[in-house]
Amino acid sequence: MKKLTITIALFVLVLNISAQDGDNIRLNPPDLSGRMNVMEAFQNRQSASEFDTEKLNLQDLSDLLWAANGINRPDNGKRTAPSAINAQDIDIYVIMESGAYLYDASKLLLKLVTPKDLRKLAAGRQENMAKAPLICLLVSDISKFTRGSDSLKLAWAGMDAGIVSQNISIYCAGAGLSTRPRATMDSRGLRDALKLTENQYPLLNNPVSYKKK
Repeated sequence: MKKLTITIALFVLVLNISAQDGDNIRLNPPDLSGRMNVMEAFQNRQSASEFDTEKLNLQDLSDLLWAANGINRPDNGKRTAPSAINAQDIDIYVIMESGAYLYDASKLLLKLVTPKDLRKLAAGRQENMAKAPLICLLVSDISKFTRGSDSLKLAWAGMDAGIVSQNISIYCAGAGLSTRPRATMDSRGLRDALKLTENQYPLLNNPVSYKKK
């Protein structure tokens, strides 16, 4: 029994180590086995006002991000969320206690941007939103649009962010998670902390957690 316990402990340790890539977090491939059907997900969709503080496990985090804006057609790099003129302008910054990370869909990786906990900046004046273990911040880089005026690019950006946010909402409804699409945040503080360029616009954010116990 003691030998079995040690073996299990070593196996868990290896899994934890394999999920790390320096200060980055290596994600799992998405679990495509399915949970509930899409109509049940729509029936369950709602905007949460309270969030549990338990951290999401690695598979749930991986599945969430893939559903939000992952690559579902590896042969051409296209995404689960459409974008205007296929600009793929939306970046997802995952904001957690351990830091803020940029989602790299092609490498299934969360790249550390800063070790600071920026959840209060993402929560803005609605401080209770910072209790969620993670917040998905949707940022559009309008320089990825190859044509159009700045006002048109910003309109496209808002549309693209809304689609990714809806993907998050429907995934959470189907997976038994809580979320809420939000535009409230400290945009200037986030711009500074994440070192965003003048072409990058924080547009929406989705706090995500397990159902409140």
